[in-house]
Amino acid sequence: MPDNQSLPAATEVRTPWFKKLGPGLITGAADDDPSGIATYSQAGAQFGFNMLWTVLLTYPLMAGIQIVSARIGRVSGHGLASNIRRHYPAWLLYAIVLLLLLANTINIAADASAMGDAATLLVGGSAKLYTLLFGVCSLLLQLFVPYTRYVRVLKWLTLSLLTYAAAVFTLHIPWAEVLKATVWPQLSLKPDYITTVVAVFGTTISPYLFFWQASQEVEEQQSIPGARPLVEAPSQARSNFNRIKLDTFIGMGFSNLIAFFIILTAAVALHSKGITDIQSSAQAASALRPIAGDFAFAVFSMGIIGTGLLAIPVLAGSAAYAMAGAFRWTTGLELPPSRAKGFYSIISFSTLMGLAIGFLPIDPIKALYWSAVVNGVIAVPIMVVMMLMVTNEKIMGQFVAKARLRRVGWAATGVMAVAVAAMFLTM
Repeated sequence: MPDNQSLPAATEVRTPWFKKLGPGLITGAADDDPSGIATYSQAGAQFGFNMLWTVLLTYPLMAGIQIVSARIGRVSGHGLASNIRRHYPAWLLYAIVLLLLLANTINIAADASAMGDAATLLVGGSAKLYTLLFGVCSLLLQLFVPYTRYVRVLKWLTLSLLTYAAAVFTLHIPWAEVLKATVWPQLSLKPDYITTVVAVFGTTISPYLFFWQASQEVEEQQSIPGARPLVEAPSQARSNFNRIKLDTFIGMGFSNLIAFFIILTAAVALHSKGITDIQSSAQAASALRPIAGDFAFAVFSMGIIGTGLLAIPVLAGSAAYAMAGAFRWTTGLELPPSRAKGFYSIISFSTLMGLAIGFLPIDPIKALYWSAVVNGVIAVPIMVVMMLMVTNEKIMGQFVAKARLRRVGWAATGVMAVAVAAMFLTM
């Protein structure tokens, strides 16, 4: 097979920067899903400005580890689960994949329920009916719209996050106090504070994002005529690495900026008024209404629906990529369901099971909060494996990670490990 010298790398350079945004932007935006909104809202309501510092830390660490996952996918031509299957023990693969499927399904349940509640707040009617409609609509889009068209829908949905920037500017913000608390917060060793920090880290640096972005890089590569994994076509490396870096830094920056705005909104509108217990994104929207007005309430609620429509396919898709990679199934959102039955069966299972959980007599809010904590816990071994992958010549060939990326990736892994250890020690 000839090396793809003919692929016009120069053309990629001339491509407008905004057209280079794809897997990184969608991954970052999907991180601010309704369950993330609930976690950030609770953090701001309970601890005020003293949780804003987490965003300054999570941004570079999140960007670094997502670049690692993207590079693994683009260089090897395989997702994370496929690479784990090829190079690491089977028990590790199956444990990671099953925990990911469990956590993602719980997140889908919480996100779909939050979307239903938000729709009811906006227009009235049955929250359960809206939940079902949103979930089924998301599933049908994944099943019957090819990836190259569906990804355009996902890109447009990222704009829904701007509603949280709009909500902030309906409030009076003491910016000097915000800046001081962000760079010099009052930290605490109390269990509830540490657990909330872990939940924020767990919902920001989440395993499903690793699997999704790596697999999306594989999808992108397969959708471009002449493109091949970089281990086979090293001439394509420079332009792709530049694109990955730009895409990921913008996507994760967008994600963390919105997280900052949500924490800030809850701190100003709720914590300062003595409202310190927020258990869901819809409750956060309701609490805003009498304090910040109808506009802030409306944009906050619409953002919940938009981010949910973005996040559910990412959650279901990342679980499907992981399961398909573990069991050597054919994968691809570009393929029709008839050609990737196992892959689409996991998407269908996780989405429908998530919807079903929303109808069960369990406390979805507690399940949601602890799923964020579980994400933080299982992220650590996954991040360790990813760092071993990105420095493994059998996987990365000549493109093993350089010293700077290794330092950032291991720093992210270490911070997550310390946060989780602190949580267990203070329980």
